[in-house]
Amino acid sequence: MKKFALVAFAALAVYGLSACGKSDDASEEASADNVEMPADSAMATAAAPVADAEATSDASSAASSASAAASEAGDAAEAAAHDAAAAADAATSAAEKKTQ
Repeated sequence: MKKFALVAFAALAVYGLSACGKSDDASEEASADNVEMPADSAMATAAAPVADAEATSDASSAASSASAAASEAGDAAEAAAHDAAAAADAATSAAEKKTQ
């Protein structure tokens, strides 16, 4: 058991030390220091973005249909609240009649 614990500790130590190390290798992950300049120079020659008219019209029609659905849901909720209030009034009246 002691050997297993020693091997496990050694493995954790190796992984822990390797995580703290620094690498100047080309395969290291990108960071802000080495990405921003190449990206800026690559975008210097790119064309300006153009709005897609079809995508804009699809978005506006989706927004109007969502607005209509929300309005219908609000109306349905208002009707349900009115029905619940009427049912509560009817139940109250029935309960009062029974107690008299």
